[in-house]
This record gives sequence, structure tokens and C-alpha cells, in this order.
Amino acid sequence: MTEDGLQDAVVAEVVAERAEQADLLATLRPEQWDAPTLCDGWRVREVVAHTTLPYRTSLGRTVVELVKARGDFNRMADRCARRDAARLPPARLLASLRDNIAHPWTPPGGGVHGALSHDVIHGLDITVGLGLDRRVPPERVAMVLAGMRPKNIAFFGTDLTGVALRATDLDWSHGTGAPVWGLAQDLLLVICGRRLPASRLTGEPASRFSLESRRR
Repeated sequence: MTEDGLQDAVVAEVVAERAEQADLLATLRPEQWDAPTLCDGWRVREVVAHTTLPYRTSLGRTVVELVKARGDFNRMADRCARRDAARLPPARLLASLRDNIAHPWTPPGGGVHGALSHDVIHGLDITVGLGLDRRVPPERVAMVLAGMRPKNIAFFGTDLTGVALRATDLDWSHGTGAPVWGLAQDLLLVICGRRLPASRLTGEPASRFSLESRRR
């Protein structure tokens, strides 16, 4: 596949991911919008406010918000997500996503692979957090994993020392050591520092990445 062809394929997956998420969010009950996700401190409404922020905010406004956060992107993202989640009802947040399914936004330096990663990871934050059995198409997850570079993995700061991540639904692995087995989408979440229900992973070191280990 040519470079242009690959770019077009990733863009198509971005559009599909957003459309599927919009359809799923439309089925949530009101109380589920206030349920916790895998993003610490964020409910469903904060996650959706975060993923749709680029569609509502100009570059200039983003720079202003970043200055207010003293250059800390994570602080800015948290502040904006909480602000928009408080002022926008679920119907408005959902419309912001559905109306921008084909929006060309990409994260700084991340390109279309970064946009796909952003949408897939945060979508999983919601569905896994809610206990919903949504399977992201493996070929879509494979695109996200293929776009992961050492600097991307290092960004999340997850300690994978002595652990070999092994996907059960893709020909994909990462690292060396004691194996941890799971769906590729769940291993993607492990890389991103998320804690998962213990039942989603197997292998002796799996407990290191479980919600139960965080609660102890």
C-alpha cells in the first residue's frame, strides 16, 4: 500500500470509530454519563468533552488555555474537560461528536495515526469503564499499535519491566519477560497506563495492571 493509501485507510478508520462511538453514546442512560471511566477522575461526560474539544475550540483559544495552564497540556485538558462537561448536557456533547465525524483534527505531531489512537483509547476508557462488551475491530487496533513509537509508549510512563504483552486476537507482542495475555485493545490500554478489570488479562504479572491492585 502506498503512503497516501495508508493515510486514507487510517482516516477511514477514524471516521468509522467516531461514528460507532456516537451510536453507542446515543444508547447510554442518563446515569451512565455520570459513571466513572478508566481515566482517573473523569466520568463519561468529561471524556466526551475532552475528545470533542478540538471541534469547538480554535487554535488561538487553545493557546490561551495552554498559557492559563502554564504550559501543562494535561492540566489544560483536565480543566477544559471539567468545564465543558459541567456546562454542556450529554445531548450537546453527543451532537458535537456526531456533527464532526469527518473532522480533520489531528494532535500536534501525531498526524492521523495520533487522531485514531486518541479516539480509540478514549472510546475504550468509556466502554471498559462501563463494563460494555464493545470490541474495536482488530484491524483498527492494529493500526493504532503500528503507529506506536517508543516515545509514545514512554509518554504514558507505564512500567513494563520484565513483561511481555501478547495479543490473543492479533499477531502482536511487545517486550520480553513473563507473558501477559489479552485482547489487543486491552493491551493497548495497559500500555497507556490504564488499570483493567482482572478478568480481561491473564498471566502471572497481569495483577500489576488490574483495578484491584490499585485499590489495595
